[in-house]
Amino acid sequence: MTEKTVLNETHRALGARMVDFGGWDMPINYGSQIEEHHVVRRDAGMFDVSHMTVVDLHGARTREFLRHLLANSVDKLKVQGKALYSCMLNEQGGVIDDLIVYFLGEEFFRLVVNAATREKDLAWIEKQAKAFGVEVKERPDFAMIAVQGPNARSKVIGLLAEVDHERIKKLGKFAAAAAQGPHGMPLFVARTGYTGEDGFEIIVPQEHAVALWQALADAGVAPAGLGARDTLRLEAGMNLYGQDMDDTVSPWEANLGWTIALDEGRDFIGRKALEAQKAEGVKRVMVGLVLDDKGVLRHGQVVLTANGNGEILSGSFAPTLGKAVAFARIPTGEAGDVRVDIRGKEVPVRLVKYPFVRDGQPCEGI
Repeated sequence: MTEKTVLNETHRALGARMVDFGGWDMPINYGSQIEEHHVVRRDAGMFDVSHMTVVDLHGARTREFLRHLLANSVDKLKVQGKALYSCMLNEQGGVIDDLIVYFLGEEFFRLVVNAATREKDLAWIEKQAKAFGVEVKERPDFAMIAVQGPNARSKVIGLLAEVDHERIKKLGKFAAAAAQGPHGMPLFVARTGYTGEDGFEIIVPQEHAVALWQALADAGVAPAGLGARDTLRLEAGMNLYGQDMDDTVSPWEANLGWTIALDEGRDFIGRKALEAQKAEGVKRVMVGLVLDDKGVLRHGQVVLTANGNGEILSGSFAPTLGKAVAFARIPTGEAGDVRVDIRGKEVPVRLVKYPFVRDGQPCEGI
């Protein structure tokens, strides 16, 4: 049975085109996906991301547990409200999921994990938590709205209680704080996102989600669907779980080596496999591709290089650039002239470092 967020009827009333996304009935767009993409790059758009799973962890050994569970080091989190992006690995070094962890107290951390991996993630987290006496509590009572774009923060701050304005205005990137929203609703405001733009991801009790969505719309924030969210995150060089990596792919192979903390004395799950892979030499790498000619790069297309074949992972027309871009996984080594097989025709592409877009502008060399 397809699940629905508390905002489902709101999306339908706005004429959204709904699709099944990881078992959830979600809006792909409200009309023009490209216009929704541009409004986030140029002004402010909002996404219903209530399908994401919020998990609260409580217990005296919670930090110790997360040092064991995550490939990145929670010891980087020293200030209350700070957040960290990390992969959660299996014993083979494969990515079970990527997630954000928030430090809310020495005995209280919050995770936000992907919707499609919810059951697998919860089972894994609960299994590992037992040895540390950590309570794992899913929070289905929360909804989440992401507000993204160059004007996103000012529009959100304008809706908060005046006493919160300066504090939330000063909130650093990858940090979160409690605030009071319209009509006194309690909000958890995080300066994070999945578009490459500034903004907030706001966790709100479900009973206030519709009112918050309406207040944001009244403030001039445009609704945007998952279609625009996908092209935005691709341009910004952000991985999508299940497409760019999964439990058979290590962070080294997903260009996520920067999320691995091989700090001394910390034996996290998958560490031995990652160290062995690094010592032997990683056989596959994830790269960016740009197609300057007409055509679209799509998931599953074969990529031909001097070292052998790879494949397109995420690929799409990039509205900010006006051309197609993609992530691909190819054999390590000198790639030579790279081509993509598009319906039997070998089309030349440029191999580039991503992100493709930063701060709303094409990156150098793109």
